[in-house]
Amino acid sequence: MNQRKAAEVYPFLETYIARKEEQLAELEQAIKRYEKKRMMEERSYQMMSAFRRLFAGKKPDHHLAVEYIHYVKKPMEQIRVLRLEIEQARAILNESEPNDLVAVSEELSRALDE
Repeated sequence: MNQRKAAEVYPFLETYIARKEEQLAELEQAIKRYEKKRMMEERSYQMMSAFRRLFAGKKPDHHLAVEYIHYVKKPMEQIRVLRLEIEQARAILNESEPNDLVAVSEELSRALDE
């Protein structure tokens, strides 16, 4: 964490928050798409006759678990981190005076230096 004057950070916070919210929305959409796909696959498998199910096969449970971790669990962790970053940026924006020194995350600090 770096210390910066709040007045230096204010102009960048709105775009930073908007970019983070966009990333958050993309991750949420990806999770919804995966869950919808899984539900459709499961529904189509259940609608098959017992004879067709015998030959169609189903993904092993450990494959489904790995998919879940990749498509849901890890993005949910990223969403949690993004929400914390957004919350911190909003706190700086709403609770600090222009002359205050505020703690700025490494990523926001890099964005300011660019």
